[in-house]
Amino acid sequence: METVNIHQAKTHLSRLMEKVANGESFIFAKAGKPIGRLVPPDEAEKPKKRRIGFMEGEIVVPDDFDTMMADEIEEMFYGDSLFPR
Repeated sequence: METVNIHQAKTHLSRLMEKVANGESFIFAKAGKPIGRLVPPDEAEKPKKRRIGFMEGEIVVPDDFDTMMADEIEEMFYGDSLFPR
């Protein structure tokens, strides 16, 4: 894989893109240190697929989930205040 500095890449971008279209890959460097890669789409890293449902049966949600602790929450908001509801 060829290393190309940033100035050279900006100057010859269309030429580099033609080479990438033909299957070549490049490493971009700044002051000699690699900072990125230019690769053809088929070589690009594909995002990992999410595993939907992999914890099925491991977590139990109570039937009263949306109302649980309602009394305690109401007490926190209203408590024994001077303002009646």
